[in-house]
Amino acid sequence: MGKVTGFMEFERQEEGYEAPDSRKKHYKEFVMHLTDEQAKVQGARCMDCGIPFCNNGCPVNNIIPDFNDLVYGQDWKGAIEVLHSTNNFPEFTGRICPAPCEAACTLGIHELPVGIKSIEHAIIDKAWENGWVVPQTAKSRTGKKVAVVGSGPAGLAAAQQLARAGHDVTVFEKRDRVGGLLRYGIPDFKMEKSHIDRRVEQMKSEGVSFRTSVFIGEGKLPAGVASDAKETIAPKQLLKDFDAVVLSGGSEVPRDLPVPGRELDGVYYAMEFLPQQNKVNAGDKLKDQIKATGKHVIVIGGGDTGSDCVGTSNRHGAKSVTQFELMPQPPEKENKMLVWPYWPTKMRTSSSHEEGCERDWSITTKEFRGENGKVKSLVTARLEWKKDEKTGQMKMSEVAGSENEIPAELVLFAMGFTNPVAGVLEAFGVEKDPRGNAKAATEGASAYTTNVPKVFTAGDMRRGQSLVVWAIREGRQCARSVDEFLMGSSTLPR
Repeated sequence: MGKVTGFMEFERQEEGYEAPDSRKKHYKEFVMHLTDEQAKVQGARCMDCGIPFCNNGCPVNNIIPDFNDLVYGQDWKGAIEVLHSTNNFPEFTGRICPAPCEAACTLGIHELPVGIKSIEHAIIDKAWENGWVVPQTAKSRTGKKVAVVGSGPAGLAAAQQLARAGHDVTVFEKRDRVGGLLRYGIPDFKMEKSHIDRRVEQMKSEGVSFRTSVFIGEGKLPAGVASDAKETIAPKQLLKDFDAVVLSGGSEVPRDLPVPGRELDGVYYAMEFLPQQNKVNAGDKLKDQIKATGKHVIVIGGGDTGSDCVGTSNRHGAKSVTQFELMPQPPEKENKMLVWPYWPTKMRTSSSHEEGCERDWSITTKEFRGENGKVKSLVTARLEWKKDEKTGQMKMSEVAGSENEIPAELVLFAMGFTNPVAGVLEAFGVEKDPRGNAKAATEGASAYTTNVPKVFTAGDMRRGQSLVVWAIREGRQCARSVDEFLMGSSTLPR
């Protein structure tokens, strides 16, 4: 334990931020990690609980009290060793994870929780600065070949673990660069792509091969799912060439809003809008980039993807940005005694919201209106939510006379994703669950195995849309199952 009375002496220290008016002018990261002294003080606040709920609040089960203590003692090299023992990519989670570990912090019951995410951020940045993140090559090779389909966090975690076990791993990605939604879903101002690039270089040194612009499957992709594929490989060929296949693609099919006027120009999915800016930031030249410059922008959907649309629109120089959410406005503060240590429902204001955005809740969109084929406005109505006395479920109804027409020259759908690309699963013959995800258990001898021999699955393709940290967890656990399948046993951690 760091300091026995630290949690009583020190207050939570937030990371520094560049001012909103300044950071809106660029696409670089604007969050500054803690100084050594700030991180030490934050580590001292850890209570070293008898039962550290933060460990289970974290999907990858980071050993949080241990690295807090090591940072308090300024043993940074020891801290990164502990952090890497459970998390392959703490530079991703230290930037974009919503930190369910902090919601589970015991100190958080009556004070502000320990800044676990900020400590993780500081640890991994220092590790890179000091050259402590190096390739971990296998001592011997197994001769077994594994194909990983999808290069998001689940695929990258699985690939790295399997390579370290001595297998020959090839990662296939249908986009032109590695990273999945980390690359083309997360804006650069939240996570610069150099973090992905240097991990890819580390993994190449460990023996992982990457093949981009390759689509694994058959048929066309559905609307809203982007691809840069110049080559298609049939599942039969992949199963012939490899000893095991891991399906680790994302939950990519976006939720649509089929109301009158949906076909108008200017109405797009978020994942048509966001990846384009990331491509431009990477140096690509786009002919018809979707731009918010000088436009009234409406973002439909109140989650993280919607927030990313807000931040990008502001950087484009939008005339106005408004974000609608179907659900009621959440409370300003959670009832900690009721929800702790679970993730609470409460009002959350992101850094993008702070840069400029009007927000409204309990709003439904009824129609898009346009001129000359281009959207000019949308018609909304206010909703009322009431609990059904028979089922106990919340039900919505439209408030009479609440229709309103709002200027809208760019509309972005950020309402989540329904399922992975069905055609990919069907091409392999993988059984799906009722939600359209690849069906596979997570425990027991058949963990992460599908109904198709040699085919495993992990991440959003299996569990549905989720957090980066859940994808890393599943990728790691899936790697162990693949290793056991190939070798009869495994020394990889779950």
